[in-house]
Amino acid sequence: TRSLTITSVDQSTFEKAQGEKVTLPCTFELSEEDEGPLDIEWVLIPTDNQKKEQIIIMYSVDRVYNHYYAGLTGRMQFTNLDPRSGDGSLDILNLKAADTGTYQCKVKKAPGVQSRKIQLTVFVKPARTKCSIEGSQEIGKDVTLKCVSQEGSPLLSYDWKRVSGTQNLPATSVLNKNTGELLLKNASREYSGTYNCVASNRVGTDECSVELNVTPPINTAGIIIGAIIGTLLGVSVLCSIIFCLCKKHKEKKYEKEVHHDIREDVPPPKSRSSTARSYIGSNRSSLGSMSPSNMEGYTKTPYSQVPSEDFDRAPAQTPAFAPSKVAAPNLSRMGAVPVMIPAQSKDGSIV
Repeated sequence: TRSLTITSVDQSTFEKAQGEKVTLPCTFELSEEDEGPLDIEWVLIPTDNQKKEQIIIMYSVDRVYNHYYAGLTGRMQFTNLDPRSGDGSLDILNLKAADTGTYQCKVKKAPGVQSRKIQLTVFVKPARTKCSIEGSQEIGKDVTLKCVSQEGSPLLSYDWKRVSGTQNLPATSVLNKNTGELLLKNASREYSGTYNCVASNRVGTDECSVELNVTPPINTAGIIIGAIIGTLLGVSVLCSIIFCLCKKHKEKKYEKEVHHDIREDVPPPKSRSSTARSYIGSNRSSLGSMSPSNMEGYTKTPYSQVPSEDFDRAPAQTPAFAPSKVAAPNLSRMGAVPVMIPAQSKDGSIV
């Protein structure tokens, strides 16, 4: 007797890049003895043996069921819209690294049952590869060119080449393809140029470039001396600015203190009343010492020189002799004490 047979046995392993599409083949032939309903199942077998197989898509009783596995929802479908034709192959679109695994196709039509396993590996292409230089780019120094891809499935391989000048790597260079490091020992000016790194794996490549410029050693002594001189000049300028600011601040402070200071060694100004008293007192002493001979000259002194300020009047004195008939100026209105002036008779005697 002849039963159901799976005919797609050409390939059992697939390697694809992330983002690509894959078709997992599963074609079959039915026999005359297979009279039951046709069922086709695709199952994902986990790498962990402790976990159970999970149905991802199924065809049963002329209907497709594809909602069992959320990780592939919307990205998988049967290659043939009518699997009854003998083609139960599966298409997976926009592959992801998480899609890596073992897939099994099961075809059932009683009494015949057949299955087939396919290994799918999804690789990530190298991407975001960056080149850099480590070490001093001076003549006689060792320089290391580095190349690293931020993305990419292992195993990644790195290769360096020179794209300028002789386009050959220096004779002293040492390449590590696993780490992407290119060591250039005892660098010389001839090593200068553009270097290109290519990162690759089984599904793709990516590259980057770097410019190497080997120069003579830098005069570090001159740089240090220049830095010291510049620092000293900067400090001197800063000190000058601080000194000027402090001096200006002290001058302002001194002017403010002098403006508000009251000198204790200078007597306060005399009041108008005390000035008037001292003036009248001096006149009194002068009158008391006058003789008849100089009296006439004194009477001619202008009264306009007597201060006009108000002051306290001295107590009145009793006159020792009769006043003269000649009217004297009204000194009381001028704020002065009245003084009795002797008169002289026609014969020259004092009256």
